[in-house]
Amino acid sequence: MKRLETPFACRLNPLQVLNEYPRPQMVRSSYMSLNGEWDYCIGKDESNTAYEGKILVPFSPEATLSGVERMVNPDDFLIYHRNVDLPEGFRKKRLILHFGAIDQEAKVYVNDSFATKHLGGFTPFKVDITDYVIGDGFSLKVIVKDITDTSYRQTGKQRLKRGGIFYTPQSGIWQTVWLESVPDGYVEDVWIKTDFDAGTVTFQITSETFDDKVSGHIIIRLGDEEVAQSAFVGKTIQVQLGAVAAWTPETPHLYDYELIYGEDEVSGYFGMRKFERRADEKGVMRFFLNNQPYFLSGVLDQGYYPDGLLTAPSDEAMIHDIQTMKDYGFNLLRKHIKIEPLRFYYHCDRIGMIVWQDMINGSTSKDVKIHHFLSMIHINLNDGWHIFFGRRHKQGRDQYLIELEEMLMHLRNVASISTWVPFNESWGQFHALEVEKRVRKLDHSRLVDHASGWSDQKGGDYHSRHIYFQRIRFPEKKARKRILALTEFGGYSMRIDDHSYNPDAIFGYKIFSSLRDLNQAVKELYEKKIYPEVKKGLSVLVYTQLSDVEDEVNGIMTYDRKVEKIDKKMMKMINETLWQKFKESLQDFLNNG
Repeated sequence: MKRLETPFACRLNPLQVLNEYPRPQMVRSSYMSLNGEWDYCIGKDESNTAYEGKILVPFSPEATLSGVERMVNPDDFLIYHRNVDLPEGFRKKRLILHFGAIDQEAKVYVNDSFATKHLGGFTPFKVDITDYVIGDGFSLKVIVKDITDTSYRQTGKQRLKRGGIFYTPQSGIWQTVWLESVPDGYVEDVWIKTDFDAGTVTFQITSETFDDKVSGHIIIRLGDEEVAQSAFVGKTIQVQLGAVAAWTPETPHLYDYELIYGEDEVSGYFGMRKFERRADEKGVMRFFLNNQPYFLSGVLDQGYYPDGLLTAPSDEAMIHDIQTMKDYGFNLLRKHIKIEPLRFYYHCDRIGMIVWQDMINGSTSKDVKIHHFLSMIHINLNDGWHIFFGRRHKQGRDQYLIELEEMLMHLRNVASISTWVPFNESWGQFHALEVEKRVRKLDHSRLVDHASGWSDQKGGDYHSRHIYFQRIRFPEKKARKRILALTEFGGYSMRIDDHSYNPDAIFGYKIFSSLRDLNQAVKELYEKKIYPEVKKGLSVLVYTQLSDVEDEVNGIMTYDRKVEKIDKKMMKMINETLWQKFKESLQDFLNNG
């Protein structure tokens, strides 16, 4: 395989790796990044302390940026170690240790004492280590076990035998590790609930160390202007904002807040917006943003990098992907089978990019061809038949639900997320209608694409289809019940030799040999196949995809982000035309009524 490097890797400073504050919606003054060089070893014995060398955290050992470039096998233990010296004055009362994500199973030891364990490769966890730390330093050890796709755990696109639409597996720490110090009584979490129509925002505080008699004070600003402040007692405060500055991709207004609660102080931001499925004046279901019908044109975003795998080389790399798609005229990213660090969503919030968030796949089945074939002839199996979906193990289904709730709670305050996608293309799908109910119970403020692409159980907010080979056609009658959504399409491919990961294989749905032919084909795809469906009520588009990923060369950009294969001016004009067609479709329904 060709070793590729993004432009961001050469600017990476090993002494300051992804050091930006990792939780922008709940910031404290105390913050210490533990990214950087750790000791590591890989072997069959979890008690091994004969460390082999240094690994650059938070890059997985399989990633080139880690400095290791070695596969961790299912029967291996990956062991990390480092000593931590606390800066003078850093420690207040309690020390909270945070891990952004560790793939898959982790046990954490502080000064050789067991502190916590966590199962799930894509969700964060934390532990109070106060009682394990005496003085101004401590040793930290993390033991990781990653069985990848050999069981029913959530693995996403990772496969031990990579190829085609499946990619190099990765293991261990792959998001920021960090430390904060807090008072004895502190705010563990804040749930920010916005009501666009009422012009209110409610802050619901989680704290096991505070009772309901604690007093607090909150200040809210829009830019430099203070718009509200209030004293309160208890764990919930509702604030009236007055005239609302709406969050949209075109006007991504964000409010800042400062919260003082007991002896603790946190700050962050939120956006005022409203997402819903609603029928237009003629009964056609539409995606509505802030009480107005809104057209979504976006791209599939898998968030892989050739040098960091699932870990972006830098904050700048994440910003680049989001801003580039914005410059193309897109207003939607479907974050595909990956949960990003919170900073990614922060940049979507501030830049103005709506996000559809996929849950991670998990399945014992390696082949979903039968579901693809059935989808092409419009047959959808009942997903209660677990064996056909690789979900016959109850432990796997239960663990999926645990991690699903962890994801929903972790990302619940993100302004830009409009839609949850629990299942994609039948992979590990089970009881999608029940899962949809569970999602709505936890979060009723967003929409749900309950079974994206295949194995539709006739639920959710979207009539969601993936069409690469068939004629793109949406029956108008479907729009009377759910929003018509083409949630994957295109996938037009071209390999750029000097920027291609695998010189011996190409995976793509339609392959071109010149940029001219590729761009002409994309233009005709939209003009001849998409525009007519928009007139019939199609309201959501997700083009495959943002960048090449390993064997897949169907990206708008190459895998290393150095070549843009699709002409930006042409694509921006296509997106402008889509909006015009969408507006015409609304008017057509009115005129024909």
